Amino acid sequence: PTALMVGSGIGAENGVLIRSGEAIQTMKDVHTIVFDKTGTITKGRPEVTDIVKNGEFEERDVLYFAASVEHGSEHPLAQAILEVAEKKRIKLGKVTNFETSTGKGIIGKVVEKEVAVGNKKLMKELNIDFTDLIKDVERLEDEAKTAMMVAVDKKAAGIIAEADTLKEDSIQAINELERRGIKTVMITGDNKRTGEAIAKKVGISRVLAEVLPEDKVAEIKRLQDEVGLVAMVGDGINDAPALKQANVGIAIGTGTDIAIESSDITLVRGDLSSVIVALNLSQAVFRKIKQNYFWAWAYNGVAIPLAAIGLLHAMIGVAAMALSSVTVITNSLRLRKAKIKPKYLK
Repeated sequence: PTALMVGSGIGAENGVLIRSGEAIQTMKDVHTIVFDKTGTITKGRPEVTDIVKNGEFEERDVLYFAASVEHGSEHPLAQAILEVAEKKRIKLGKVTNFETSTGKGIIGKVVEKEVAVGNKKLMKELNIDFTDLIKDVERLEDEAKTAMMVAVDKKAAGIIAEADTLKEDSIQAINELERRGIKTVMITGDNKRTGEAIAKKVGISRVLAEVLPEDKVAEIKRLQDEVGLVAMVGDGINDAPALKQANVGIAIGTGTDIAIESSDITLVRGDLSSVIVALNLSQAVFRKIKQNYFWAWAYNGVAIPLAAIGLLHAMIGVAAMALSSVTVITNSLRLRKAKIKPKYLK
């Protein structure tokens, strides 16, 4: 308990809040860490990079219909579209029959025209032919961009592509974990092509793409059956159940309250380097726990029995018991000298 208390304090000083002692002890045995993409590996502030028109539609038309139907949405992808529409001073149309399809996109009526904005799954469900634009979609996805297809009255109107900036330390943190033999996995609702392009940039070894929010728990369970102990790092509302399912749930402190409440560890600063801090802290705390057990048994296991059978003065046995407690506390306090920050931060 003393080592855990000191470790929790050191973690807090370094932006790692530990909610349970069990989590910090389990963390050292984790060999697979799953990362959500948006807001975890990336900053969660995507920007529109490309607008591709099709047929009779102009770029301004594509943006008008997409922004109109996305109006009111709090999703980062929607906000990026609305920002561009505002910069271009596009007056949005009134939306009716608004409907969301979780993990796929949105549908609504704009000026009596049926508008759909979303991914390939949504367009396939609506039987909308995007053959003319499929090469553009693949090109954008190869560039690690999220390509959202826009359809108006069942016709392919165009594509709006967005890119999210990687966090400053994502590449270094992932590379450090991989160097230590810890497998990294990215879980995302993006298609496989985009997911693999981003994973290649940061050095992640495995991608779970096109995963709907409600399927994240099942993916974590599948990984647990496959590799054993799994940690999950996420920031959003839809990450909360997966954080609970993981052996160690790690929430980004800049994320949603429900994700933080569902986690075992919270990274206050929101940087991925704090995952390595948590891992190093777990290993350091466990080393101290083993050392404390040794010294406690060394003093009490030897001196007290010898005093009991008369081979040592009784006061020596009493002193040994007191000294063992002092040693455990002093040894635990030495955790403060442990180097828990990754080397590349120094």
